[in-house]
Amino acid sequence: MPAIARAFFESAGKEEQAAAGTVFFSENQKAGMFKRDKMYFLVEGQVGLFSGGKPIGTIRAGQIFGEMAAMTESPRSATAAAQTPCRVISLDDKGFNSRAAEEARVRADDARHADPARLRGMMAKLSGVPNAGDAKDSPRVFDKALLASLAKGLGDQAQQRYNKGQVIMVAGQTGALMYVVLEGKVAISIRGAVVQYVGPGAVFGEMALIDQSPRAANAAAETDTVLLGINRQVFLNLIKSDPTFGSSLLTAVAERVRNTAAGVN
Repeated sequence: MPAIARAFFESAGKEEQAAAGTVFFSENQKAGMFKRDKMYFLVEGQVGLFSGGKPIGTIRAGQIFGEMAAMTESPRSATAAAQTPCRVISLDDKGFNSRAAEEARVRADDARHADPARLRGMMAKLSGVPNAGDAKDSPRVFDKALLASLAKGLGDQAQQRYNKGQVIMVAGQTGALMYVVLEGKVAISIRGAVVQYVGPGAVFGEMALIDQSPRAANAAAETDTVLLGINRQVFLNLIKSDPTFGSSLLTAVAERVRNTAAGVN
């Protein structure tokens, strides 16, 4: 995955050197009219993340940072500073969207000229359908204490109950909410194949809030389930008020991508 991410950033980004102590962005900073937010791929060195002056995480070579603010247009939830001399590749949202569109065009062109066997293999990969039995549990984003606090803060009106087998969301739908599992288990599937199970403290449906795209997968209650529905404004407020939430969410999303990729390789 680091090699793929680096290749993507290199194709549309700009390499930069940063001395130890360099601040890439500051907590609560927001892009202005003439300055776009950037995301970064760390090639060499080490970057520290800080909130309220306290360390909350470390970025090491091969990792991406700063993407949440660039994708959601929200203020920075933390300060990022070089702890050692660093080499990074920077990319703003315009460059990211342009490169993503170009990759989609190339893939579509490849599909038009592919032989049937190659085309079937490529479509299987792009659909993200893993081998049977490869589905894994999604990592928790909220521990028990944070989950209880979140449920109390949002109130009973945010809770949704689903019986075993009941459909929660369908691929292609417009996504208005992301979900946090309070009780039970949810099965995430693509084209009929389960790619992941989501249990208490884990989340799903968040990508529709990040990039406001249609749902990419189906979700159904594997058992009787209680969920917290979170809209985009609450989601952005969580990122702003609790940097650890954003960090945990990105970890969960990255692991979901790794699990799906492992199933199609």
